[in-house]
Amino acid sequence: MSRPWLRLTLGWAVSLLGCFVAGIYFQHWHATRQLRQLVQQDAYAYYISPQIFDAFSFFATQNEQVHHVRRIMKYGFPGLDDVRIYSDFVLSYDRRNRIAHWVCEHLQQSTLEGVPGVSRASASYQPDLSVPSTFRASLADYRHSGFDRGHLAAAGNHRSQQLHCNETFFLTNIAPQIHQGFNSGAWNKLENYVRQLTQRYGSVYVCTGPLYKPRPTQNSSKWSLEYQMIGSNMVAVPTHFFKVITIESRLPLGKPYMEAYVLPNASIPEKLTLRAFLCDIREIEHYAGLKFFDGLRRSMLFGSNYPSKSQVFRDFA
Repeated sequence: MSRPWLRLTLGWAVSLLGCFVAGIYFQHWHATRQLRQLVQQDAYAYYISPQIFDAFSFFATQNEQVHHVRRIMKYGFPGLDDVRIYSDFVLSYDRRNRIAHWVCEHLQQSTLEGVPGVSRASASYQPDLSVPSTFRASLADYRHSGFDRGHLAAAGNHRSQQLHCNETFFLTNIAPQIHQGFNSGAWNKLENYVRQLTQRYGSVYVCTGPLYKPRPTQNSSKWSLEYQMIGSNMVAVPTHFFKVITIESRLPLGKPYMEAYVLPNASIPEKLTLRAFLCDIREIEHYAGLKFFDGLRRSMLFGSNYPSKSQVFRDFA
């Protein structure tokens, strides 16, 4: 074969090889993008995402979305119903009751302080249009209902970007709350306490949600559950709300610490301290049908759920 033909043949081979590699790369890029969308929409896909991406990554990729979810959900998903991922928190939406089952956040000292220009005054309450209209709460449901539009993931926890703050005003993150003595009182104190813990310890995970607790009936061993609903979309009014707080240790190899709180959705006397609402995490799991720290041994989380053993609370208070 003459040299010109050899050079031409090699040129064709290099071009074909280049086209082949480019085709593989763009197919991989497109498939990886679809996988990221799947991980964002499907909680089970999140669970197995490390194995998926390890097996699939022929080329280096910046998997920011997966990293973001993995950071917030470090201690596992309490449940897997209709999981929705926002820019700075993750929640599970209850289509029947039109509010969340739970909302998880990771608060850090570095991001809690906020940046200039980020303000809740620039945010507004709005329905999340990604929720099917059949299961979606509306602003009209809360209007003249007598209840506040209470945040589950507090707006004050998400001040590093305006988008983070804005998304806390989606109605998927909102639930009907009594104003006097609860949203403006004890619940606000609990939110401030969580932020103060973050300022002191640097890294705090918090899971918040509603409870519907039954009461024993008179002269009977039976129990009954009664709660209100507001608006034409029948948004449920929880009887109680919970927070499960996980505080990470500053010590090398130190274990995290956990506290759990349940507050009635009622006007709570100001003289009652937060200590009065400390509870056993198993109570929340029982009434909410959730499982916290799934896959982890409870012994890894030191700190009891009882007031007499709440060392962090004693030290902090």
